[in-house]
Amino acid sequence: MASADPVHEALAALELVDHHCHGATVADLSFDGFESLLTEGEAWPGVSPFDTPVGIAVRRHCAPLLDLPRHAPPDVYVARRAELGWREVNRRFLTAAGVGAYCVDTGYSPQPLTSPAELAQASGAAVYEVVRLERIAEEVAARGVEAGEYAAAFRAAAEEAVRRPGVVAVKSVAAYRTGFALDPERPSDAEVTVAARRWLTAGGRLADPVLVRQLLWTAVDLGLPLQLHTGFGDADVRLHRADPALLTDWLHRIAGTVPVLLLHCWPYHRQAAYLAAVFERVYLDVGLALHHTGPARAGAVLAEALEITPFRKLLYSSDAYGVAEFHHLGALCFRQGLAELLRRRVEADELSLSDALRIASWTGRDNARRLYGPPVSEPVRAPRGRPTRKV
Repeated sequence: MASADPVHEALAALELVDHHCHGATVADLSFDGFESLLTEGEAWPGVSPFDTPVGIAVRRHCAPLLDLPRHAPPDVYVARRAELGWREVNRRFLTAAGVGAYCVDTGYSPQPLTSPAELAQASGAAVYEVVRLERIAEEVAARGVEAGEYAAAFRAAAEEAVRRPGVVAVKSVAAYRTGFALDPERPSDAEVTVAARRWLTAGGRLADPVLVRQLLWTAVDLGLPLQLHTGFGDADVRLHRADPALLTDWLHRIAGTVPVLLLHCWPYHRQAAYLAAVFERVYLDVGLALHHTGPARAGAVLAEALEITPFRKLLYSSDAYGVAEFHHLGALCFRQGLAELLRRRVEADELSLSDALRIASWTGRDNARRLYGPPVSEPVRAPRGRPTRKV
């Protein structure tokens, strides 16, 4: 671990804004249940998710917060989790993360997770909501709607959803449903009606290219920042279709409208960096890649993302889902990786110390505050017993 220096100290003390994450589990997990949440794949026979970079990072960096030695064996780790209980486990990791504000995607919950209010109580942070638009569309379909009325019904439901207190952004998982190789034009009303009839007759989740295009254009009309999952995800994503560079023509058409936040991006973080460098309202993070590469390589991913990204265009997110370890580990990977990257540039006289400290504050907190506006910029309540962090 690097010795203390002003950049490490500043990032250790900085209250981050985690601009995209999910809730934590509200149940004690079995060994198999915990393993299943460590991976974007599955726990295959003879291949444990503990034997991956993220599994090693959990045992190294999360075990001490459960009063265990570093590198505690997996069975000991999961047993200690169960002994403490999920509430205490969540509290420890969420407070250790040192996050002042969370923006939570509430649209994906195949298992029970903390609500925004519960996450706020456990973490001592302010919590805001990100509305997942595919879920809104599927709820409209489930309630019953005529094909010719679908577009108006979806727009009305989306407008109602974003008026809820605490909503600061919308999100699409088009990368999962169709990929980004879409016609960039806004679909006509007739096209939407035909596509809606096809979908409403067949049923299932929203995966029609015309309706996904209509969803993305509706997102622009809503006027809030638009988060887009890109790149790395579970086996449901077709990675080659989740390259954000495929959005280029569409980004030209929506230039000057809403901020577009490219989430996670790996292995396309360089493509995302290019888009952020040439489009005024495009931003990125490398969220999910941080804890999955672990502290050993998170700095390398951040360095690649920052090769050409304007420093006011990179944000922090954890994309933590399910296990609260990821809320903590994402923050730790970000702090360590960015601090070491900036320290080296200062030592090489490629950055002044004052510039390095500005970049640390921008990427960890201020860029998100600027994008999401007054709610996320307001002071949050005082932290509750957060432990001192060493970066």
